[in-house]
Amino acid sequence: MILWGPPGTGKTTIARILAEGTGQPFHTLSAISAGVKDIRDVIQSARDQGDAILFIDEIHRFNKGQQDALLGAVEKGTVTLIGATTENPSFEVNNALLSRCQVFVLNPLSVKDLDRLVDQALERDEWLRSRQVTVTDREALFRLSGGDGRKLLNLLEMVVANLKEGTPITDAVVLETAQKKVALYDKTGEQHYDIISAFIKSVRGSDPNAAVYWLARMIEGGEDVRFVARRMVVLASEDIGNANPTALVLANATFEAVDKIGYPEGRIILSQCATYLAASPKSNAAYLAIDEALAIVRREGDLPVPLHIRNAPTGLLKELGYGKGYGYAHDHPQNFIHQEYLPDGVAGTVFYRPGANAREEEMRRFLRERWKGKYGY
Repeated sequence: MILWGPPGTGKTTIARILAEGTGQPFHTLSAISAGVKDIRDVIQSARDQGDAILFIDEIHRFNKGQQDALLGAVEKGTVTLIGATTENPSFEVNNALLSRCQVFVLNPLSVKDLDRLVDQALERDEWLRSRQVTVTDREALFRLSGGDGRKLLNLLEMVVANLKEGTPITDAVVLETAQKKVALYDKTGEQHYDIISAFIKSVRGSDPNAAVYWLARMIEGGEDVRFVARRMVVLASEDIGNANPTALVLANATFEAVDKIGYPEGRIILSQCATYLAASPKSNAAYLAIDEALAIVRREGDLPVPLHIRNAPTGLLKELGYGKGYGYAHDHPQNFIHQEYLPDGVAGTVFYRPGANAREEEMRRFLRERWKGKYGY
């Protein structure tokens, strides 16, 4: 299995609980420091011991060769693999390995979960009990930890260690302590999410200067080059879309390029793409269209496909009316025929509304001419 989720959500803990619960030998590797030889040594040890659990932290950091070295042992059941990753395994884990794993998504801890963690720490931790800590405010603790249980407990300890005994923990005290102690840019903490948010909103807001500034903050902080590029690929469709379809082409090319060359040269490519996206016309029409369509699919269920646009590969299906009355668009003037493509019950529903920009206004005119007002274009 692969456990995918942000830091501090219990990925390693879950692996250890499974090992203890099954009584199997437990081996752990960190993808940051382990190589192919380390993997082979663990697999050989597992063969000698019988069934064993192999936990690999940050499995997304393994290259193709390292991941391939696991395949045989996973296939044969020599080891039960548990991988942990903070990155989307669809992008970072080889298809061959991913197809042999069940992916479980771990969400950031909720406020209720974080509340329980603080209460348990104050009740069970001998040192905290000895300090007779009282917590009057918790919002700053929760916000700065960003749903990361480990970071929450570390922050709590750090605040208590800097307090005079008997002083209550307030939001002001937490923020003052954090400003002195917390790193300027933590790739797994609040700054990570705040700065990528600022970057995306600057590009969406058509401000290339702000976009480059926040990009520089991420680069200087050592942010993963692929994380930044991946966000720009999404942004190119979500916020620009058909207002400038070339944006997606450039963003995808940027991802491929920086994935190959990394830093420091990758900064130039990221800057080119970020400034291009920021200076492009904006439209979220495609993004809104798919979300509206998904909402109707979830509400209405599996509506039947109209008979005239069903596939009819056999004589029996033709006799049943599959494909009957379908008009082949290319046989008609302007390669268009007015016919219904949506199921009964949602016919005429508008999902895509072209944005107010030159490219989509052209699309609107095209659709208005073809559909003669059916969809309100």
